[in-house]
Amino acid sequence: MLSYQHIYHAGNLADVHKHALLSSMLKYLTAKDKPFTYFETHAGRAVYDLDADEALKTGEAAKGVGLLRDKFKGTAYGDVLAQTTETHGKTAYPGSPLIAATLLRETDKIHLCELHPGEHAALDYAMSPYPVSCHNRDGFATAHSLLPPTPRRGMMLIDPSYEIKTDYDLIPGHIRRYARSWNVGIIALWYPILMDGSHTTMLRMLEEVHPDAMRHEVRFTPAKQGHGMIGSGMFIINAPYGTDTTAKHLTKVFAPL
Repeated sequence: MLSYQHIYHAGNLADVHKHALLSSMLKYLTAKDKPFTYFETHAGRAVYDLDADEALKTGEAAKGVGLLRDKFKGTAYGDVLAQTTETHGKTAYPGSPLIAATLLRETDKIHLCELHPGEHAALDYAMSPYPVSCHNRDGFATAHSLLPPTPRRGMMLIDPSYEIKTDYDLIPGHIRRYARSWNVGIIALWYPILMDGSHTTMLRMLEEVHPDAMRHEVRFTPAKQGHGMIGSGMFIINAPYGTDTTAKHLTKVFAPL
């Protein structure tokens, strides 16, 4: 199935959590002169208009970045938010590809995968000013084919929609293989925290194989009555220095939500 489009959920509380951690990690990586490689297995369209009918229909952005934007002034995430609105308009929100393209340098390599044809076309257009590679291919398979990368230093973000329910069963195996072939890579998996507990077995399998990985979760009230997502989580292998500081800040930001 390829029906998922993130525009309905862009800028929601899960995005704020995920993108704040991502921005912090990428900022740390750019602090050193050495170039690195950045992967995304499920990129989306890169730039979202929060004034679009789809975004307004759910109202998730208003309860997400619309509510919390000021909490991130002076951070890497806050800087990207400001630059995005300056470049793309006041209702624009950066997806993870644009966050990466904004923070990374010309010496770094970026590989973005998006299987949905419409989303890939939008991604390709949005990323045209940047030196990136956009793949209209399965992200899991493409990552396997490109690892280990050159430069070897780098990071991968795995951010599926979980629209395909078998992802929960298959992701631990993919990550085990990625980590084996790319032992120095930062591998970050985003996952939803659901009322039905769909994510729990996957996390147990991941922690059995990667006991030293960082796991950070935040909880929040569902966007609408009947919504199953009650939180957001990130599972990070080889988390860079300073990520725990960002995580502690996020815990405080999300505590009243």
